[in-house]
Amino acid sequence: MSAPLVVVGGGVVGLCAAYYLAREGMPVEVVERRAIGSGASRGNAGWVCLSHSTPVPAPGVVRYALRSLGRPDSPLYLRPLPDPAFARWLWRFWRSSTPAAFRRGYAAIAELNRDTFDLFDGLRAAGVGTTLTRPGMVHAFLSATEARHHLALQREMADGRYPLPDDVVTGEEARLLDDALSPQVRAAYLVEGEGVVDPEAFARGLAEALAALGVKVHENTGVTGFRTAAGRVTAVSTTTGELPCSGVVIAAGMRSAGLLRALGRPLPLQAGKGYSFSVDLDPAPRHTLYFGERRAVASPIGSTTRIGGTMELSGNNNRLDWRRVVAVALASRHYLGKWFEDPDDLVGQIRDPWVGGRPFLPDGLPVVDRLPGYDNAFAATGHGMLGITLGPVTGHRLTEYIRTGHRPEVLAPFRFDRSITAQGLS
Repeated sequence: MSAPLVVVGGGVVGLCAAYYLAREGMPVEVVERRAIGSGASRGNAGWVCLSHSTPVPAPGVVRYALRSLGRPDSPLYLRPLPDPAFARWLWRFWRSSTPAAFRRGYAAIAELNRDTFDLFDGLRAAGVGTTLTRPGMVHAFLSATEARHHLALQREMADGRYPLPDDVVTGEEARLLDDALSPQVRAAYLVEGEGVVDPEAFARGLAEALAALGVKVHENTGVTGFRTAAGRVTAVSTTTGELPCSGVVIAAGMRSAGLLRALGRPLPLQAGKGYSFSVDLDPAPRHTLYFGERRAVASPIGSTTRIGGTMELSGNNNRLDWRRVVAVALASRHYLGKWFEDPDDLVGQIRDPWVGGRPFLPDGLPVVDRLPGYDNAFAATGHGMLGITLGPVTGHRLTEYIRTGHRPEVLAPFRFDRSITAQGLS
């Protein structure tokens, strides 16, 4: 039997890559440092959406971030670090925040997303427990002016790729879109067909499908290095021994940076920390909810509501700052009503407070490509907040690339060397 192709990373992106590779008959093994789906794939909002699949660097976002200095309650929180690499990353982020760069990035993600829901349907038809439902997404606002502004921008960017309403619903009628909305919501609109999954259950479903396909998954196994020869990776060194391989896919979220550095191909990844928690609401939301002015979200996941938000740029760490949890809860109260009276009550009311470092490149786009200088090493990382949405299409297209040896045209904007040559990101 030939050596397997080793996928490093047991989050949704890595598991999807392993699944599609195995479906093509390739021998595959997965190596995960902790448990399957335990990283950024665990505590996110579970969105599968087209209307919010946008690069984070956008016109005005840097100015907004600078206003957050010293304000840990801000939806976008920047905490400068005495780290030259962090400063360089921020400068590159700023360079990527022009209208032209944002439009290019948006168009690239939208084109990659074209097959997303079809792929989820295919996974379900194959017996994978995706848990996907498509209740639609309600965008809720405290101001009708802000709601109309947001809808106009979204219509311009969507360019007919997904359905949008003609106008917002205002006043008391706004609350009729979802019973969970509070009287403070003065305008809202529904984007039909947007989806949500239970991310932990989706990861488990993929792992079960891999087991059925004969894929071995090495949990609680760290990767410590690689053996290479003549432009090929021939083995993966792990904490439990060496795995000979026919190739490798690095899909390890924030840990991808160190692994790629070990192969001599560093990427400027930074953690965009997000926070979430679960709570029982009555009534609970029937749709996924986006809270416009406060940039927080709520998702119906199983029998609970997951509330999340914030983008914290404070270095590559997973330290949970309770002030950020409180900030998300307070932001949600404008849209969901006073589901708690005092921040001191939160400890007893919320479950599973979570912080996760979503991997971001300065231009906000993932890398899905072969590593320069290697015949059989690939990267699939930097998906930021879009790992659930883009997981299946990333795995599907990467498998096509590995199987044929030719990069699909849709992956051209996500090539590895763009981070160096296109923007001078050495």
